Amino acid sequence: MQALTTRVKEVERKKLSFMEKLYLPAIFKGMFITFMHIFKKKPTINYPEKKRPFSPVFRGLHILNRDEEGRENCTACGLCAVACPAEAITMEAAERQIGEENLYREEKYAAKYEINMLRCIFCGLCEEACPKDAIYLSETFAPADYQRKQFVYSKEELLIPHPIEQPEAYKKALGNRSKKETANQ
Repeated sequence: MQALTTRVKEVERKKLSFMEKLYLPAIFKGMFITFMHIFKKKPTINYPEKKRPFSPVFRGLHILNRDEEGRENCTACGLCAVACPAEAITMEAAERQIGEENLYREEKYAAKYEINMLRCIFCGLCEEACPKDAIYLSETFAPADYQRKQFVYSKEELLIPHPIEQPEAYKKALGNRSKKETANQ
């Protein structure tokens, strides 16, 4: 209690100068800082016209990959679903029928493959767990929407375009991934 009263007395003894009472030095200092921000580079980007470059390790939307002949790489092993800490991936396996060799690489394939993007934390563990390089995270991000069901992506929405039937869309969906793969080889 005594320390508090001595502190109050010290404050009362200290008188402010005329300039300090006007707060002018503090106001000018604040205006100088604000004025200096005019000359700095603006951090905002006009998004639709300009696109921000992403980091090389950016993880965006999931893509189900195909091989060069257009067959799906996924064999429905379930390792991606097991590795997912958010339990965002669900799948059902099915057996390949006679005559479907041009659609699926292996005898077993994912008949149903869904990813709930509201649960996904974009950690990339599904990509690392896949032994067939069937899933990867692209350089695009999930669009905004008003309904929750629009964020549950089915197999048809996740599949990369067919490389033979739609080569331009296939290359666009690969993005910089094709450049990385050729650099690694």
